Amino acid sequence: MTAADPPPLTVVQPGAGPTGELGSIGVQFKVWGQDTGGALSIVEHPFPVGALVPPHLHTREDEYSIVTAGEIGFRSGDREVVLGAGGYITKPRGELHAMWNAGSTPARMIEIISPAGFEHFFREVAEHVAAGTGDPEEGARLAERYGLRFGQPDWLPGIVERYGLNPL
Repeated sequence: MTAADPPPLTVVQPGAGPTGELGSIGVQFKVWGQDTGGALSIVEHPFPVGALVPPHLHTREDEYSIVTAGEIGFRSGDREVVLGAGGYITKPRGELHAMWNAGSTPARMIEIISPAGFEHFFREVAEHVAAGTGDPEEGARLAERYGLRFGQPDWLPGIVERYGLNPL
């Protein structure tokens, strides 16, 4: 490619992209890091009613979420909010955060991950779920490899009770 060549074009039609299950939520892959020179990746997450993504933090990337359907609750640090379709939130690296379906209908959000790379964690988890290999030790090794850490904050039971969530 020369300086005069246009950058690569990535086109993903509505509803297109590989999908997988991550446990409590799903994933649909839209834009991979290889499509952006490693700058970012984009996935979509469907949230069934009662779904909870447990408290965790990222050590390598920031996440930017846009709710596209339903209501999704977010807790990041000591801040909590419920967003409907069209709501945006940033989740900085190094800050413990959780997400959940805060409504009575399925919800969905777009997740922009910067820099790219964490989309491969989702891919690997989806592969393990599809294969039925839910070994907790392998899950811990996978989280470690991607710089993901989990926590059990004192605010979690209140959120589970308030929203009638199904923790894993």
